[in-house]
Amino acid sequence: MLLSAVALLRERGAAGISIDAVLARSEAPRGSVYHHFPGGRNEMIIDAVRLAGDYITALIDEAAESGDARVALRRFAEIWRISLIESDYQAGCPIVALAVDSGDEVPGAENTVREIFTGWQEKIRELLIANGTAEDDARRLSTLAVATIEGAVILCRAHRSAAPLDDAVAAIMPLFPETAR
Repeated sequence: MLLSAVALLRERGAAGISIDAVLARSEAPRGSVYHHFPGGRNEMIIDAVRLAGDYITALIDEAAESGDARVALRRFAEIWRISLIESDYQAGCPIVALAVDSGDEVPGAENTVREIFTGWQEKIRELLIANGTAEDDARRLSTLAVATIEGAVILCRAHRSAAPLDDAVAAIMPLFPETAR
């Protein structure tokens, strides 16, 4: 059910998620929703976003294993390229979807989204510092990287093309230090 909720978030945003839609997509019995998610739809959405955030965090960790900030940036962008192409540009970032689409409708959404994005920024910041970037510059550059890639994903969906992602990476790549190793 959570994977179905993530997929629906990526395609339709938070407003497009209903218990009926998740059940139809997952083919789970109705009773299992109330068993696993006593808080209902909102609990399911928050759990789905946390699952997606953890998955993307693990991919960022994997990309950072190279120790090279430029390699990690390219790999982070490639994660989205593959996802966009495989979904025919129908699926974007579930964290962005909740950030822009939840309003006050999903209690806890704002904090959850902030925690996930902050975690991604922190991982990139740490890698930049390890590559010789000053701490304040690393903080700003990690914010720029996440904002640029996430914004490019949105543009890719709008244009039904990976070109905005390519342009975004090309534009910020020169700001990333070459590996100090």
